[in-house]
Amino acid sequence: MREKIKYIAIVLNVVLLIAVYIISQSHILWNIDHQLADFNMKETAHHEPNSKIIIVAIDDDSLEVLGRFPWDRSVYAALLDNMNLEDNIPKAIAFDVIFSEESNNMDSDMAFAQALATYPNVILPVVGNTGLTETTQTKGQLTRATSVLKPYELYADLVQQAHINRVSSLDGVIRQAWLHIQGPDGEVIPSLAYKAVEMAGYDLTKYVNWTDPRKTTEKVMKNTITVDYELSTEDFTTVSFIDVLEGNIPADWFQDAIVFIGFTAVGLSNDGGQDTGITPIEKNMKLVYVHANIANQLMIGAMVEYTPDWIELALTMLLFALFVALPWKLKNIYSFLLFIFTAAIVLYGQYALYESTMTRIVVVNALLAMVLAYLANVSLKSYLDNVQKSFVTRQFGRYISPDLVKQIVAKDIDIELGGDLKLITILFLDIRGFTPLSEKLSPPELVDTLNTMFNMITETTLRNEGTIDKFIGDAAMILFNAPLEVKEHERMAVQTAYEIQQGMKKIRDEILDKYDCEVNVGIGIHTGNVVVGNIGSYLRVDYTAIGDNVNIAARIESQTKKGQVHVSEQVYEKTKAFFRFDEGEDRMFKGKSHPIRVYEVIEPIQ
Repeated sequence: MREKIKYIAIVLNVVLLIAVYIISQSHILWNIDHQLADFNMKETAHHEPNSKIIIVAIDDDSLEVLGRFPWDRSVYAALLDNMNLEDNIPKAIAFDVIFSEESNNMDSDMAFAQALATYPNVILPVVGNTGLTETTQTKGQLTRATSVLKPYELYADLVQQAHINRVSSLDGVIRQAWLHIQGPDGEVIPSLAYKAVEMAGYDLTKYVNWTDPRKTTEKVMKNTITVDYELSTEDFTTVSFIDVLEGNIPADWFQDAIVFIGFTAVGLSNDGGQDTGITPIEKNMKLVYVHANIANQLMIGAMVEYTPDWIELALTMLLFALFVALPWKLKNIYSFLLFIFTAAIVLYGQYALYESTMTRIVVVNALLAMVLAYLANVSLKSYLDNVQKSFVTRQFGRYISPDLVKQIVAKDIDIELGGDLKLITILFLDIRGFTPLSEKLSPPELVDTLNTMFNMITETTLRNEGTIDKFIGDAAMILFNAPLEVKEHERMAVQTAYEIQQGMKKIRDEILDKYDCEVNVGIGIHTGNVVVGNIGSYLRVDYTAIGDNVNIAARIESQTKKGQVHVSEQVYEKTKAFFRFDEGEDRMFKGKSHPIRVYEVIEPIQ
């Protein structure tokens, strides 16, 4: 049985390992991994405002004063004038507002163009059409745009240009950013945040060729980073467009700052929809704050990194192997508690690693391997335990106490052919007067009478932790200290014999009254080393004891008279403090060259 279960376990675990590999490659668990990553980022965000980043918001207050959007472009010219006063000049003014066409007022267009020509710190956005990313992009290369929506030609040569393409995962969350994309003519276009930070004079060398080995469904494109969202909307310094336009904001606020101008009013966007996106730390973040978060990340030099694949593979294999083995070595309750503890440690560990080093380790595949290994092996073990329990119950249930059956199952004693040398106490019992009784009774009556006696003998034996080895006609063989250890097994055997003799008094009187025939029991007990175990063939096996000391117990019983309990000297020495005995006598037994001293049990010592 064990070999079969072992084979099944090996096959099952190999199948599970293959399943883990297939699932990991199919990215079914990526959403869970994303949720873990988002939790880490949200919980570790420092929310420390960056005074060098200012948001000029096209908000509801501005709409109330300036009217329905789009506005006359002369207001942007006036806005730039108010932000570029004397020595209080921003390092970069990045518009998250598209100006791709001429307006209805050429004079206003010219006024805005004149302002753009005056101030070289302005960035206008472009939008690249990246098409069907999965089929048209090449892994390891810059994201290519099949076309680029650029600023109105009147403005194009007067400003810096940068793209505002958002990068969303399949669940719609903005977790990454393309620091550069490539236009159809090969032109490399930086992102709005990258260009603004570059203009502010920050060293971006380490980001130039950085490729984020992120775990998403998109291909890993060159110059892609995981956005480190450290600031929520409330953490940024935000001023209303109308307040800047009307000169209500001190000019020195903008000195050497990076200014982003974008939509915060409800319903406004560059594409006619909502200019918001889902981020790890905020469910509805205006996109101008996404650009600001990227700029903050580039300014402080932060980088979200990932552990090498081999570390994730090693963790997966370690947890898989651990929870293949542990269910078989521990009780189910302990393996379950260890399973919960390990899962908690893994989850906390990946969080602590990110918190301390901004390094992500993908643990969902390892957790999957651990869960599958644990559930499969604990289920298989439980099945084996039930099979073992059923087998033990069939093998011993009628002959030993239920408590001993439970112990055999709990201690996982393997029931196999073969035996061990063990010190036990053997009790032989024979019903005297059975032959004349059998001549008077019909077969059904005889069987019923025997069953009455054997029921009493069985109940007494089980109560005293004995094992009924076998019934042989009108005789019985009972073992103590096998298959499990029994404390003071010699005393338990003598106690059993005494109680059987007491129980026989009532049965004897009933048989005498009913059938006018007297029956008694003779009992012999001996202690010694014997071979105990399952002995037989693979077709039939019985738990029994064999050896010379078994024969001695049988010989002692054969010389008893009705109602007597005889014990060997070995039993006497172990039980004389608990029972009264006669003085004993030396007797010769068949097959023995030396006499054996035998004592008769009188009564327990009160």
